[in-house]
Amino acid sequence: MIGERVWMDDGTELHVVRTGPPDAEVTVVLAHGYALDSRSWHRVVAELPAGFRVVTYDHRGHGASATARRGSARVEQLGDDLGEVVEKATTGRVVVVGHSMGGMAALAMAERRPRLYRQRVAGVVFVATPVTGAAETSLAWPKALGKLVRELERAFGPLVRAVRERVEPAKVAGLRWWLFGDQPRAEDVALTAEMVRAHWPETVALFRPAVDRYDREAALTVAGERPVVAVVGDEDRLCPESDAHALAAAVGGEAVVVADAGHMLPLERPAELATLITRLALSD
Repeated sequence: MIGERVWMDDGTELHVVRTGPPDAEVTVVLAHGYALDSRSWHRVVAELPAGFRVVTYDHRGHGASATARRGSARVEQLGDDLGEVVEKATTGRVVVVGHSMGGMAALAMAERRPRLYRQRVAGVVFVATPVTGAAETSLAWPKALGKLVRELERAFGPLVRAVRERVEPAKVAGLRWWLFGDQPRAEDVALTAEMVRAHWPETVALFRPAVDRYDREAALTVAGERPVVAVVGDEDRLCPESDAHALAAAVGGEAVVVADAGHMLPLERPAELATLITRLALSD
């Protein structure tokens, strides 16, 4: 898959990858989580039907996209970016899927771009997305990052990227405990470690205030105008089941709890997510 550069209205370049037929009736747009990048979706992309157009992208300040500035490291800006990705990189009906902070971006897009949301979005899947303001869960994630990165550095020194080649699960126990269920794939833990390490400490520090203070409540009214599924793992230590039920109840949507899974559902349970996305995309 070859990425392309898509320019936002403020001149920021985002790294975008489009796969599947350009004339597909449905496009699935996947927005990744905090301190991760679009590679976190690779298993979900592989599970989606071949007839779908799929768009993944890196948030500003993440992955291969341009760096973010202090003034633009806001969830509201991520919502604007998501809206521009929909406008500039998709056609037709769109199903938006947001993981963690990506789900917050989807809420922000609904609130800030209601006309676009109503015209183009067929439904939204919120994956492990907190719904309250500065909730304990939203504060735990950046704190957890600091702890797990220190553990990784003690285990691997400066060669954290080499973790992909040989992973000893005991050495990444902190990462596994915070972000995964009981039995993650070693390669998924390694990929997550690589993504997290690439965003520490600059991106984590830059976006933490925005994640902490973003008020999701105001966006729920608009978001509820389209079908919504809120999905969470029953072993998620950062986003409890109650958040998925609260989000679904607030928008008249559906809450789904996935057994034996943690916060990294796109890697842990790609088939289940693909089934939920497909069902939403094909609904009237």
